[in-house]
Amino acid sequence: MVIGLGVAVCAFMAKPFLGALVWSTTLAVLFVPLDMAISKRLGSRSLSALTTVTVTACIVVVPAILVAETLLNEAVRSATLVVPMFDAEDWKRFMGGHRWLAPALQWIHDKVDFADLMRTATSALATGSGSVLRASFSGVANLLLTFYFLFYLLRDRERIADAARLYLPLSEPEFSQVSVRVTDTIFATVFGTMAVAALQGGLGGLMFWWLGLPAPVFWGVLMALLAIVPFLGAFVIWAPAAAFLALSGAYTSAVVLTIWGTLVVGLVDNVVYPILVGNKLRMHTMLSFIAVVGGLVLMGAPGVVLGPLLLAVTLTLVQIWRGRLAAPIDAPPQQRDAVQVP
Repeated sequence: MVIGLGVAVCAFMAKPFLGALVWSTTLAVLFVPLDMAISKRLGSRSLSALTTVTVTACIVVVPAILVAETLLNEAVRSATLVVPMFDAEDWKRFMGGHRWLAPALQWIHDKVDFADLMRTATSALATGSGSVLRASFSGVANLLLTFYFLFYLLRDRERIADAARLYLPLSEPEFSQVSVRVTDTIFATVFGTMAVAALQGGLGGLMFWWLGLPAPVFWGVLMALLAIVPFLGAFVIWAPAAAFLALSGAYTSAVVLTIWGTLVVGLVDNVVYPILVGNKLRMHTMLSFIAVVGGLVLMGAPGVVLGPLLLAVTLTLVQIWRGRLAAPIDAPPQQRDAVQVP
């Protein structure tokens, strides 16, 4: 009971640092190969860790801030162009040209206030853009903590791994199994899900721009965000846009957008994702959906990584438990520890 209480208190103490811990651990896993290469040249673990942190900041943070600021500002500017498209008079004229769809369109118009929705989105984007420009104290503090933790995770990774082996009730093969699953899940989540989502959003936004549709950057950002969530994807944006083009009489543009969205944007997930990830995630799509969305709801942005990671580790521990149960009771400890469930 005392141990459980202590663990609970420690968890509450660590909660304010959850975001920084998740992102620093993620970066540590991704940049360990770079740190090992630098360490061989410099010889000093502290100096190599500091160099890796600096390189990581240049590779990840600086471009991310510049791109985020540009996208948010462009989204705010572009969203103002979209609001007039849902003007009441324009909506009525559109329904008048498609009387066979008028009842369904009227029901949609009554249930969803698109103009108000777009104004709300524009306001939220403006607020987000201002936050990026102002660089709030909380964001700066989390960023500094992330790289502070990253330095020690890189420099002392062997000591941290030894401590984990000591305190976790796992044998060496079982610990290795969990470690590999953690690394594979982080790699699959970051390089697989996020990279593919960014590519899909970019390709979708490019086609919106080529077809002359309003706010291509705005819609490209939305497609990228939706592509992160399993079961959803960029088609949630481009499919209604293609239908709108068809109803507006732009049949060629509708066909081009549909073909591009299906054969190019849609197949990116089926072609590029396996190349980047392979079978590292080893998780059913439904479980991925629960992990990503549930992680976002419970933990915010860090949940995108932490949700799948917690689920993957839990499944691995269940496999280890099943492996122990499958071992003969009278088998020596080494043989029981070696039992693995595929």
